[in-house]
Amino acid sequence: MTILSTLSLVALAFAALGLLLALGRAIGPALGLQRLGLPAAVVAGLLGLAIGPQGPWPLLPPAVEELWARLPTILLTLVFATLMLGRPLPALQRFWRPAAAQTLLGLTLGFGQYLMGALAVLLVLGPLLGVDPLMACLIEVGFEGGHGSAAVMGPIYADLGFGEGSDLGLAMATVGLLSSTVLGGVLVVIAQRYGWLMALEPLAPEPLVPEPLALAGAALEASLPQPASPHEPSCPLPAPARAQERGPAPALLINLGLAGVAVGVGVLMQAGLDWAATPLQGAWHTVVEALPVYPLALAGSLLVRLALERSGRGDLASPQLQTRLGGLATDLLITAAMAGLNLAQLVQNWLPLTVLAVAGLGWNLLVVLVLARRVLPVDWFERAVTEFGQATGVAASGLLLLGMADPGNRSGALPAFSIKQLLLQPVLAGGVVTVAAPLAVHSWGLTLWCELCFALTVLWITLALLLARRPA
Repeated sequence: MTILSTLSLVALAFAALGLLLALGRAIGPALGLQRLGLPAAVVAGLLGLAIGPQGPWPLLPPAVEELWARLPTILLTLVFATLMLGRPLPALQRFWRPAAAQTLLGLTLGFGQYLMGALAVLLVLGPLLGVDPLMACLIEVGFEGGHGSAAVMGPIYADLGFGEGSDLGLAMATVGLLSSTVLGGVLVVIAQRYGWLMALEPLAPEPLVPEPLALAGAALEASLPQPASPHEPSCPLPAPARAQERGPAPALLINLGLAGVAVGVGVLMQAGLDWAATPLQGAWHTVVEALPVYPLALAGSLLVRLALERSGRGDLASPQLQTRLGGLATDLLITAAMAGLNLAQLVQNWLPLTVLAVAGLGWNLLVVLVLARRVLPVDWFERAVTEFGQATGVAASGLLLLGMADPGNRSGALPAFSIKQLLLQPVLAGGVVTVAAPLAVHSWGLTLWCELCFALTVLWITLALLLARRPA
């Protein structure tokens, strides 16, 4: 293939991706699909699936789909690089108690999803259908991680002999996204009927599902404390005003460059881990070798933000532009991943997917309705339903449900959830544990992995109950 033809293929792939996303953003609201929990990017991905090589109207060549398959890791790395850049670093000591309870609840949900998946495979799917043991990881990848993590984990699954893992993970993520809104809405109605809500305002009528990173970014900006840097002048201009002084194009280039620096820091950290793990053998070496750069890009984002604040230049990173960059990368990632789904694999594995989805949803509901009210403060339902939305769909789903349950923002759920997200994002939902889980199952066996998840789940529940018994 000549350079000219390669450039033409790349241009066609990105033009088609952009057109699909534009169509998804127009069609979704017009048909009311967002009220069902379907973001525009998922609609765009389904359109791409329809016109892709495997769809009923194959308009795009297979080479375009092959190029799209390479994008998820790159785009998710950019998403993680933008997460911390536009937000002032929080003062964790002010929120340690509510954040600790929320974090323990999040850990219980995440490791419990691994436990439910392992039990489902060991007791049902393995003996009856002979499925791959790595299928036990799909609940956490699809529910906690979402479409982005499911797409990025595909190559790791393929290297371990579980080639259909990416398609099944994307299907699980779609089920979770729909379930988070539908079941979450039902939970809010039940809570209103039985007096579980702390807020007095009525439910907002027919809320729309916002784009994930746009809502999550706005929530974090509104909820986290914003201490002024000692290096900044006493009366600084707001960041948006400074960005306007520089002009939109320079501000965009600066923010894109800062995200690139965060990615570069992550790459250097990955190289350092590879160097440190070279003399080692066993599981640690395997995990480090397979660890992608995107969790480290989050650490890079944090370090770049810290450097900006220490130097008094925190205004260079615009919250609006960083949110838009991350949101666009997320939308493109989901569109490309959904458009490349293998429909034959989904049809062939519908029964295992159903069993896993029921097991995951059952666990999430159990934690929210039974454990949360015992370990969370007085506004337990508002906090718990937010966690249910995030642990089943995406962060935006959790914030949408919080808006339904607490339209007046009377509870303390938003700050606690925001801090918890910052603490757990590098661990679960596409973090280190998500990457290490299939490697552990492959190396140790599913039984040992199940026992480990059981022990950790019991540990998090015990710590949460002990914390709840301590005086505030």
